[in-house]
Amino acid sequence: MLFNNTIENIGRIRKIVEVLAKYGFEDIVVNTGLRNILTPKKKAKGRISKEEQQFTHSRWERIRLIMEELGPTYIKLGQMLSNRPDFVPEPLIKELEKLLDDVPPFSTEKAREIIEKELSQPISEIFMYFDEKPIGSASIGQVHRARLTDGDDVVVKVQRPNAKRQVTADLALIREFVKLTENYFIKAGILNPLEIVDTFSKSLQSELDYSIEARNLDQFRSLYRDDDTLYIPKPFRDLTTKKVLTSEFISGCKVNDIPTLKSWGLRPPDIAKKGLNIYLKQIFEVGIFHADPHPGNILIKPNGKIGLIDFGMVGKLVQSQKYAFAGVFISLANKDAKSMATNLRRLAIDHEINDMRAFEYDLNDLIQDYVVLANEDVGVKDFTVRLQKLAYKYKLQIPGVIFLILRSLSILEGTAKTLDPKFDILENIKPYGIKLIAEQYSLKNISGELSHTISQAFSLLYNLPLEMRDIVKQIRKGKIVLNTRQIGFEKYQRQLDFMANRLVMAIIIGALIIASALSYGSALEKDVAGLFGVPYFSIFCLLVAGFLGFVIFINDYRSGRNRHQ
Repeated sequence: MLFNNTIENIGRIRKIVEVLAKYGFEDIVVNTGLRNILTPKKKAKGRISKEEQQFTHSRWERIRLIMEELGPTYIKLGQMLSNRPDFVPEPLIKELEKLLDDVPPFSTEKAREIIEKELSQPISEIFMYFDEKPIGSASIGQVHRARLTDGDDVVVKVQRPNAKRQVTADLALIREFVKLTENYFIKAGILNPLEIVDTFSKSLQSELDYSIEARNLDQFRSLYRDDDTLYIPKPFRDLTTKKVLTSEFISGCKVNDIPTLKSWGLRPPDIAKKGLNIYLKQIFEVGIFHADPHPGNILIKPNGKIGLIDFGMVGKLVQSQKYAFAGVFISLANKDAKSMATNLRRLAIDHEINDMRAFEYDLNDLIQDYVVLANEDVGVKDFTVRLQKLAYKYKLQIPGVIFLILRSLSILEGTAKTLDPKFDILENIKPYGIKLIAEQYSLKNISGELSHTISQAFSLLYNLPLEMRDIVKQIRKGKIVLNTRQIGFEKYQRQLDFMANRLVMAIIIGALIIASALSYGSALEKDVAGLFGVPYFSIFCLLVAGFLGFVIFINDYRSGRNRHQ
């Protein structure tokens, strides 16, 4: 069986199939093993007519509608896909960006029950106050205000009942579904569908463990303990489990609340610059960044300090990615398409750039539109959209973290322009890029890279004999089989075979003639029976030699005619 033999799983996959058929994707069902799941009565139920599909809903809109109808796990999958233009075509990205994680809260009574079970204490012993009404709700959990018995104001994030079980079941079904329909999605322009599911699964599984978010908070607090412009809430680790997260409550207004900022004597343009610098430092210097910077997650305190909340989504860059990413923006500022092409190739895990000049030409068009012809309507979002198209066109498998950064910068630029309409994000990025490029080519970094390369070379030389011995051992045991195939040598092989056959025949003929001569010489000394004084054995050898010589003559004659035809 392709799916677990449980009524629940069969019912769930049947629901998926019915929704696909409803929105006009019967071809996915009919052309795969899914066709056996949908009953005839269900095939027409609730199906959108072809006329409505054609004139009301595009193909990409219907994919979004399917995800909305299937529920929270599929909505989150769609949201993740909206950040992966190296996998998904642009029209579908635009639709997936419309997906909202709008899930009604579950009962406060159930939230209390989960908290008490996870923390092994009654609510009354943990909190002197617990707000019955949640201040936020999403597909994985919801958040409540509370106050600890020692007077600390906190927020408590509680995971939905059975969220892990439901998400795990959904992920398993999604993977099986994609395995069955992989070829269909590839033909539709969605590349590497199984890789998408595996990436999404890893991301969502980490969101199901709130202790990971607590570790993220601790890490950021440690990294920015000396930064007087940024405030990270403190997690209460003794009141945190995989299903409950208790962290410090930060008071303040949203970053885009201009009237409040002004009433506190704060200048919105200063806040815009300060906020962006915090993020650019995270990306280009530290290499670890808060990956969900929408205005609701950025709070401004009355003293101007910026507070970040919700660290469920964190991005990480390795050093080589930082250098290449900085190079992309420096190339953009310098209007250097060739350098930008080089840095994008350095970023890509894989690509299908067969014509580098065509790639550089397309990048030059992007630079012309973004820098040379720039106006107030052109920003990081437009740059990202154009880059997404090129990533899809040239199959650039750029790490997802890069598009996560671009998405973050796009959100930040929108917020910054709300605070300061003249804000230029590229001018603020340039100093960080220049600093990173200088660091990349510094004596310290080059000597470090050289030392690493030499170390790797010595390691290879040291291990090579051991590796070769192991390979030979495996071959002897029959665990490694070497298959070789020579292509284009068939003609020469036939010629060699022919020549070898002629040589053998010639040797035999020569041996027969020598045997005949020896026999005749012996007959002269003795009285041996024969014909006309020639022994019968000599005659026999001569006849066989003559016959073989005639065969060689005929074969030579035929091969000569074949060569001339």
